[in-house]
Amino acid sequence: MTQRAEIKTETGTETGTENRRNSETKRETKSRTKSRKKRAFLPGRPSAWRRVLALFLAALVLAGCGGEGGGQSEETDDSQAGASGERDSVVIAMGPTSEPEAGFDPAYGWGAGEHVHEPLIQSTLTVTNTDLTIAYDLATSYEASADGLTWTVTIRDDAYFTDGEKLTASDVAFTYNTVKEQSSVNDFTMLDHAEAADETTVVFHMSRPFSIWPYTMAIVGIVPEHAYDSATYGSNPIGSGRYILRQWDRGQQVILEANPDYYGEEPQIKRVTILFMEEDAAFLAVQAGQVDLAYTSATYSDQSVEGYSLAAYASVDNRGVNLPAVPASIDAEGQAVGNDFTADVRVRRAINIGVDRQEMIDHVLNGYGTPAYSVCDGLPWYNEASEVEYDPEGAAALLDEAGWIMGDDGVREKDGTEAELNLLYANGDSVRQVLAADLANQLGELGIRCTIEGVGWDTAYDRALSEPLVWGWGAHTPMELYNIYHTTGETGSAQYSPYANETVDERMDQALAESNLEESYVLWQQAQWNGTTGVTQQGDIPWVWLVNVDHLYWVRDGLKVADQKIHPHGHGWAVVNNGGQWSWE
Repeated sequence: MTQRAEIKTETGTETGTENRRNSETKRETKSRTKSRKKRAFLPGRPSAWRRVLALFLAALVLAGCGGEGGGQSEETDDSQAGASGERDSVVIAMGPTSEPEAGFDPAYGWGAGEHVHEPLIQSTLTVTNTDLTIAYDLATSYEASADGLTWTVTIRDDAYFTDGEKLTASDVAFTYNTVKEQSSVNDFTMLDHAEAADETTVVFHMSRPFSIWPYTMAIVGIVPEHAYDSATYGSNPIGSGRYILRQWDRGQQVILEANPDYYGEEPQIKRVTILFMEEDAAFLAVQAGQVDLAYTSATYSDQSVEGYSLAAYASVDNRGVNLPAVPASIDAEGQAVGNDFTADVRVRRAINIGVDRQEMIDHVLNGYGTPAYSVCDGLPWYNEASEVEYDPEGAAALLDEAGWIMGDDGVREKDGTEAELNLLYANGDSVRQVLAADLANQLGELGIRCTIEGVGWDTAYDRALSEPLVWGWGAHTPMELYNIYHTTGETGSAQYSPYANETVDERMDQALAESNLEESYVLWQQAQWNGTTGVTQQGDIPWVWLVNVDHLYWVRDGLKVADQKIHPHGHGWAVVNNGGQWSWE
C-alpha cells in the first residue's frame, strides 16, 4: 500500500511568490549566522485576480520608465532594436527582491549574500570564469604566504573612479576594512586588516588561513576612500566598473550606462534598464513586448510568446533535505535535537538511493532542472563520488537490514515503532511544498509514512535539528560545504542539522589552510569522500540532495546573451554579470 503525504500548514498567509518569500526570509533569520541562506523559486499559477493586479503593476512600472528606455518603441528599420528602440541597450525584468534594499554599497550586501554576482558598478580584484576558476579584474597578480596568513595583491595602475580620481591600493584597503566592520551579509572574520604597501600593492593580513580568499575578492566591489559616506553611497555609488548608475527609481527601475573611462573591454551594451516586477507582471511585459529579457519559472514554461524564446541556464541553486544524524534527545535549553529513525546511517542511505530525482524534475520543475547529489554539483571542488543511481530495491534492502520490516498496511515497523517522518518546508514556497509532497510519496513507496508541514523561518532552524527540512543552497564558494557540514565549536555539531565527523572537519580545515587555491580543491573533494569516510552515500550521508533548479528567462529574438557561468542561488543579477558582452544580431 502506498503511503500518500498528509499536508499540514501552520497558521499564516502564504505569499505565493518568490519575491515576497525572500523578503520575509531576510527578516526572519537575524538570530542565526549571517551565512545562512533562505531560498525560494516557483510561484503557483496565478489566479484571475492576481493577473489583474499583475497587469496594473506592469502598467505602473512601465509607465515609470517614461522616456528612459522602458517603453515599446514605434516600428523602426532595425527590427532587432529591442524594447528601447536602440541596438546597444536592453531592458530586463527582475524580481522585486533583486532590488538591493540598502542600495549599491558592497558593505551592505551589494554583490553578495543570496544573490552573489559581480557588482557591475564597482570593480573587483578578481572575477570567476565560466568554469568557476579565478581570473583577474583589478588585480594583476596575487600570492599567499606559506602559512596562509598574508595575501599580497598587485593591482593595475590605469583604473579611475567615475569622478576622475585614480583608484589605488589605499582604496582597496579602505574598502576591505570597511566591509569587515560594516558588512551586514558576509562573514569577514577571517580578515584581520588590509593595508596599502604602495599605490599598486595591497596586503591582506588574515586572522586565520583562508585559501578561498580569491572567491571573496570576486564579489567585493571597490569603493573610493575619498568619496565614501555610508549614509549616501548606496544611493549614489561612485565606482570604476563597466557601468555607471545613471538613475534609480526605488521600487521601479535602475538604469545603468556604460562607463566611458572603463579600463577593460568596452561594453557592447551601452544602456541596461532593470525593471523590478513580480513574476506575473514580468510575463505580461514579455507578452506586450516591453522587455528584452525577463525572469520566469517553470510555471510559465508551457507558454509560448511570439518573438521570444525560453532560455534555461544551469544552476547550483539546489534543493535538499537534512537528515539528523544523531539519536533524539533534549538539549540543555529544552530544544529537541536528533531523530531516532534517521540516526541510523542505513536509513539515510536508503532514502538517498530511494529518491527518483528525475521524476521530481519532470513533475515539479516541468523538466527544467538537473539531479542534485551535493551542494556543489559541477563546481571545481565537487566530488563525483556523490552521485548515486536510483535504486528502490537497494533502498528496501537497506531498510530491511536496519530492522525496519514492511507491515501489512505498507508501513515498516521495528520493535513496535512505525517508520515515519514529518517533512518540513518553508511556508509560501510552492515548489518546496510540492517537492516535500513528492518526496513523501516516494518514501511512502518504501514503507516510510510521511506527513509534510509548512513552517515559518522563525521556527524552521530549530525544528530542523530534529526533523528533515527542504532547504535551498548554492554559492560560488566552497564555504557552502563548510557551513553545512563542519562542526561548530559551540555545539560540537554542524550548525544546520546534527552531524559531526572529525575527518570531514580536518579535510575542510586543511583545505582552508592550503596556500594554493587549486590544490585546496582536492581537499574539499576529500571532505566529501576520501575513500573511507565523508558525506556521500558510502559515508555518512547526513543530507540528501534532490534537484538543481534551472534559471529560466524569456529572451527576445535577436538578443544574443553571452555564455553563462553556472548560476548560484538567486534568480536575478547573476544573469547580467557579463551583460557588457551581450549583443543584438
